Amino acid sequence: MKKISIWVMAIAAIVLTSCGGTDRAHQLKVLNWADYIDEEVKANFEQWYFDQTGEKVELVYETFDINETALTKIEVGHEDYDVFCPSEYIIERMLKKDLILPIQKELIADSIYYFDNISPFVTDKFQQMAPRYDVKVSDYTVGYMWGTTGFIYNPQFVNREDLTSWAAILDPKFENRILMKDAFRDVYSVLVLYAYADQIEAGTVNRDELVRNITPARVAAVKDILLRAKKQICGWEVDFGKEEMTKGKAWLNLSWSGDAQFAIEEAAEMGVMLDYIVPKEGSNVWFDGWVIPKYAKNIKAATYFIDYMCKADNALANMDEIGYVSCCGGPLAAAEVLDEMNDDEEWPETVDASYFFGEAPILVEGEWLDPHALHLNPVYYADKSTINRCALMHDAGDSQEMLLEMWNEIKLAR
Repeated sequence: MKKISIWVMAIAAIVLTSCGGTDRAHQLKVLNWADYIDEEVKANFEQWYFDQTGEKVELVYETFDINETALTKIEVGHEDYDVFCPSEYIIERMLKKDLILPIQKELIADSIYYFDNISPFVTDKFQQMAPRYDVKVSDYTVGYMWGTTGFIYNPQFVNREDLTSWAAILDPKFENRILMKDAFRDVYSVLVLYAYADQIEAGTVNRDELVRNITPARVAAVKDILLRAKKQICGWEVDFGKEEMTKGKAWLNLSWSGDAQFAIEEAAEMGVMLDYIVPKEGSNVWFDGWVIPKYAKNIKAATYFIDYMCKADNALANMDEIGYVSCCGGPLAAAEVLDEMNDDEEWPETVDASYFFGEAPILVEGEWLDPHALHLNPVYYADKSTINRCALMHDAGDSQEMLLEMWNEIKLAR
């Protein structure tokens, strides 16, 4: 039996070597969300890397649909991905469990150093994920995309005034017309703000504390809301909601702003108008970021890839392709981003995006723009007044099972 085992192992080794499976020094393994990058940006990385380093690299690109499933591959399976793009609460969990390597930014030459293109707003929000006061989160992760959670809706069937509160999911006139994002963390985080709106208004609790600290009483309150909303909910979706909204089968969809923008553009091509709103009680502001997992093998290429994704032109291409808004918007990139995004003809009403681009005027093509009054897509860049009502999601820790149990009971309830 030993001879057979050795023979089998020898054949396997030959096969792996012949297909280049062991040449990790010239291979970069990336794990990203599905449909979350511009294909041309992805295709151009290998040449860009060669131009910068004189070294060849093969980009091995894999996708995922659920944060927790992707994390399990790394945490339990010890898979050697070099770059991973999880959401904020997963980044927080990975930091707690020592599953992320520091990003060696010193590997990048000054002439191609794009990490500083990230908006300070993003960096400040990421720091809230620190598991200890002495951890600088920006040493471990770089923001990729961000957004809010709200309602996608069809104005043909729904008045915007009816959606100013999350209470809309309880309105019987929307019976069997509401799609719910099948993401228990996101849904809980917005509905707990609705459940405790009176206390928020009275100042006895704030949004950040409500979202961060998950208690049995708060879970029960959200469960009660969802049970009362069951007749209105026609489905639980991860990705098909955009299509259902476009076809008019659903009138509302509790969803992410990036999905909203994608759905709005897709629907417009079919002659259907959709819109997006964040209710008055507040919402979550979410982020996805790049990390180098603990078991990575190609640290150098991983660092270059993350830097490459921070280039303003790549960020804009990715935004245009996927409908989500890039974290790129720091002082060195603001003018380039706004040159593409600020358009008073397409967006005649202004938004205050000073939280993202900074307080100082920005010179764009010979014109000074005021960050407090920019002509931007409000789905991409919510007004400062909206952002001030949003809280960051965090790792649920030991409360994870309590949330999962609540979610399963809701979906099974009749």
